[in-house]
Amino acid sequence: MTWIAPPVVRTTQLEYLGTVTERQMLEGWLSWHRETLLAKCSGLEPAQLAWTTVEPSNLTLLGLVRHMAEVERWWFRRSFAGEDIGNVFTGPSDDNEGLDGVHAANAERDFGLFQAEVKACDEAAAGHDLDETFMSSRGVSLSLRWVYVLMIQEYARHNGHADFLRERTDGATGD
Repeated sequence: MTWIAPPVVRTTQLEYLGTVTERQMLEGWLSWHRETLLAKCSGLEPAQLAWTTVEPSNLTLLGLVRHMAEVERWWFRRSFAGEDIGNVFTGPSDDNEGLDGVHAANAERDFGLFQAEVKACDEAAAGHDLDETFMSSRGVSLSLRWVYVLMIQEYARHNGHADFLRERTDGATGD
């Protein structure tokens, strides 16, 4: 039986984010965007997830999932938490942060790695104040709050890409 990207059950309802603490709001928006990316993939087979639907671009839904695992790891674990760990999918000379090297045969594994990375990133940020700072690789002091806002915008941008990719794959639209 062929693996199919699973359905997504929303854990965050946007209408409840207007009256919560700043931390709850940032975590809620990030969770909603993470789930949105996975929802764009839901119900698709590996070949569909790895299909480049908008040539000449090599962008794929599976590539976006892989990319976001890399970006999450970079900012939450490697930069903020200072963990000395490598990349999820890419090597040191790959500037495409998981977008390249997509193979349909690895879709289930790649989704699992994404979900494990999200969990590890949430754990890396847990218990830390939003004002806690770290030094970026460019020598700039940044806060955990900044990381949350960056990740929300990164997902928002790529979820827009995912909208187009999904629509070109099977015509599906929506959040």
